[in-house]
Amino acid sequence: MKKARQSLILFMFVAGLLAGCASPEAADQSTPEPVQPAPAEESVALWLAPYLPEEMTSGLRLPENTLPVDDPSRADLLVDVGADHLLAQWIYVLAAPFDTVADGISLAQLQALWQGTLTEGSPLEKLIMDGGTKSVFEKLWGSASQATVEVVADNALLEIAWSSENTWAILPFEKLEPRWKVIALDGQSPIQKAFNSDAYGLKVPFSIVGNADLAGKFLAAYGPQSPQPMLPAVNRDPDKLTTVVVTGVTALVRGTAFLMERNGMTYPAIDIGDILRDADILHISNEIPFTETCPAPFSNPVNDANLVFCSRPSYIQLLEAVGTDVVELTGDHFRDWGPEAMLYTIDMYNQRGWKYYGGGINLEDGMQPALFEHNGNKIAFIGCNAKPEGYATASASSPGAVHCDMEAMGKVIKQVIAQGYLPIFTFQHLEYYDYKINKNLVPEFQSAADAGAVIVSGSQAHQPHAFEFYKGALLHYGLGNLFFDQYQEGFPQRQAFLDRHVFYDGRYISTELLTIMFVDLARPRLMTADERADLLSTV
Repeated sequence: MKKARQSLILFMFVAGLLAGCASPEAADQSTPEPVQPAPAEESVALWLAPYLPEEMTSGLRLPENTLPVDDPSRADLLVDVGADHLLAQWIYVLAAPFDTVADGISLAQLQALWQGTLTEGSPLEKLIMDGGTKSVFEKLWGSASQATVEVVADNALLEIAWSSENTWAILPFEKLEPRWKVIALDGQSPIQKAFNSDAYGLKVPFSIVGNADLAGKFLAAYGPQSPQPMLPAVNRDPDKLTTVVVTGVTALVRGTAFLMERNGMTYPAIDIGDILRDADILHISNEIPFTETCPAPFSNPVNDANLVFCSRPSYIQLLEAVGTDVVELTGDHFRDWGPEAMLYTIDMYNQRGWKYYGGGINLEDGMQPALFEHNGNKIAFIGCNAKPEGYATASASSPGAVHCDMEAMGKVIKQVIAQGYLPIFTFQHLEYYDYKINKNLVPEFQSAADAGAVIVSGSQAHQPHAFEFYKGALLHYGLGNLFFDQYQEGFPQRQAFLDRHVFYDGRYISTELLTIMFVDLARPRLMTADERADLLSTV
């Protein structure tokens, strides 16, 4: 009976589609006999799996001739996990608390844990997820072990993961937020631009299941390639993704400049240049002014050669080579060579189309945010110098860095938020040599977050500092050096972070910590696995 009913439904469904496509010419050639009223098109009974992702069902648009049913045995077609008549492909992520040291595992390790087997040496001992996600993966991997897999309410996942040992979660990509660390599977991470979904073990197909002919016609009419798709086809669209790399101190002087003169202007970026260029928006905090009167490295004629800095104009080739998009001007040394050098430097940035902030040709200019729009994401950079007055010389009539007036900076943050931008706030703050958070920095960092900044970052640090989550914002108190010659001043000064912040569809969703180690006075490289684990564990 059901087979006969499906055949009738298929006939009526296809007839309805063809009737909608009939041309006026075809109608003119029909016989003049009276047209009989067509019988009403019978509805297609459709069952939607109750474990479909929330984001998918919230975007559901049921066709008019579709009747949803609760019992799959009464349905003509089903929307369920499967790849035969593909409606959507959903990306899930393996996520750990942000302070997790491990960066990735294999799909084989994850599936072994699903079955209840602990892999020796694995940083993962327990998986948590909501009930819908568990049902989805049981369709793919079979029943989950009760010993190693636990169902947790969606709104409790983060808290339980943070408070439990070696406990990670599987969740849909759209549920990501910055307190999660995305764990790569077999080297594939969905927060990276180079992500290959075909090589990723947590990509889930959702399809029309049932009578093949009926499913095929239904897919043609309402699938992802149709004019009116029934479901969103994906939850991760690369055209909605933006990566912003924020870096630490750049000071092209002394030993760094000496090695650039000897080995070439782009020598410092030999090992990390591709990573910097890959950013959709690359931030550089260049503390030093360019001037045509700058002497050769180590021959500085001004009073104290260690504290008064300048860079030769040719050194800007390094910043060009790494793909600079925005330059922070909050640095203490921006004033070192006087007003003419500051104006000359800003003009060099303007000629290259680079934006700048945190300093400018005067106070009003320096207070302006640097605004970007990329892939639908609107991002604003705002910053200031929080050290005692004297380092920041921007005034109504003078160029320089902007001194921090947090009340005024808060107004700028709120203004860009009102315009739809996500603010990144960066400080040139007090310098200290410790991994821990210095309590003297906390009030200003938290003040920026109170005003609405989603990321607050310290650009002054010559070694890595710790992190804090505060009111939903990520506060990183210091990254360390990007290009500066403190290699011989201590081991912590050889270490540094590059913070790769990820934005998706108008939200800040994740931060990936890249770690670098200096090999000499100018050149950093990516850390080895052991070096990286040591820094992450320390911080």
